[in-house]
Amino acid sequence: MAESDDEYIQDISDDELDAHQVTRGAAAPGTKASRQGLRRGQQGWEVTRTWEHVVEGADGTINSTVEGLLQAGKRKRRLEDTTPIQRGIFRHLILLIDLSSAMTEKDYRPTRYLLTLRYAQEFVTEFFEQNPISQLGVIGMRDGLAVRVSDMSGNPSDHIGRLQALLKEEPKGHPSLQNGLEMARGALFDVPNHGTREVLILFGSLLTSDPGDIFTTITALCTSHITCTIIGLAAQVAICRTIVARTNPHLSPSESYTVPLSEPHYRDLLMRATTPPAMHNGPTSQPIKPTLIMMGFPSRILEPAPSLCACHRLPTRGGYLCTRCGTKVCDLGKDCPVCKLKLVSSTELARSYHHLFPLQNWTEVPWQRATAVDQKNCFACTTEFPLDKGTRRDSMAMSVRNVRVGAGNGVSESGRYECGNCGRHFCIDCDVFAHEVLHNCAGCLSSEGMLAAREAERGENGVEENGGYEEAMDLG
Repeated sequence: MAESDDEYIQDISDDELDAHQVTRGAAAPGTKASRQGLRRGQQGWEVTRTWEHVVEGADGTINSTVEGLLQAGKRKRRLEDTTPIQRGIFRHLILLIDLSSAMTEKDYRPTRYLLTLRYAQEFVTEFFEQNPISQLGVIGMRDGLAVRVSDMSGNPSDHIGRLQALLKEEPKGHPSLQNGLEMARGALFDVPNHGTREVLILFGSLLTSDPGDIFTTITALCTSHITCTIIGLAAQVAICRTIVARTNPHLSPSESYTVPLSEPHYRDLLMRATTPPAMHNGPTSQPIKPTLIMMGFPSRILEPAPSLCACHRLPTRGGYLCTRCGTKVCDLGKDCPVCKLKLVSSTELARSYHHLFPLQNWTEVPWQRATAVDQKNCFACTTEFPLDKGTRRDSMAMSVRNVRVGAGNGVSESGRYECGNCGRHFCIDCDVFAHEVLHNCAGCLSSEGMLAAREAERGENGVEENGGYEEAMDLG
């Protein structure tokens, strides 16, 4: 192979060699030393041999390495800051999507347009799963205009249906950030002070066709306390960086303006916006004042005959009656159209509090700790753990994987993750499920975990075990 490369290089002329060579080191282009180096087969680029990181297990397969990469990806999403801070759980977000001709590029498969619409539908579902008492609206940008895709609503079915209808249309024209931001500012104008005002922009173009001065719009956004986050599908644009820097003074532009490197990275950046933003006090941010919010918790009714709802003016049999004025609405998570009372569900309100008090990250369990504890199965799903390092058929691949993949990613070499409160061990799937769905530890919620927590609390308060009273409550 080396001889064929030398013969090919010797056949070209010196001018062609100067035009195609890649310099590296002190040799200047066009010099005799650089040409001789290339004729000796010197490469002007670096090759990353990713196949060297793949290690076969004892059974001759690479299943253990693939499993390690998957675990590293799962744990990387979970290793987040769990410090309880004040966040806005009453979110009002506008999803501003670029529908211009730049979205027809195929650097994201199948195209930017189709991938963005698919991820937008997944984002809507996840947004209301994590923020059940919030509101969302969708706006598009094409032909230099802003197009209202769906109004501000708390029903994910409305937004998903409108996004699916966009699949039949073709992107065209140029986007207009100014028109899109002005329409978003108008949709967020009536948001109460206790709610957040956010705009998430999915921008795929390198230009914006605006009818006026966009800096006037940016100033109006700052005055209205609206924060903007941008995900750019192309290179970074200066005006986008200015928008996020002006509207997010407490964050660096690299945090609020990102460019995805691949399709999975694009999805991770989009799903990151499902977490409510932190509340800050500052000259450009909305002041934080403790206020009491009056809410109504209506129950669902089913009428024998259809009647008109006040929100859509459509005949329906089911719905909810406002606890103050008795007006019928289709779903909860919105204000009453008549008396403006906020109608929510008590279970959805309780689910929103996991952002304020997040579940702590579980720690990796080393082999020494795993063998010392008498727990052979996952406490949640009862999956059997490996007894020791020698019993794993892929122990060699596991050791290499932990050095190259697990370092800094929180991957446990024993496959166990321990809760710091109850001391129970869990597998990687239960770890992800507890932090992303349940937001509670199964071991802490069990009867044994609650008894252990009470015993620890008694010990901290100096209360003796049998000196005072006796517990007679059945926690099972």
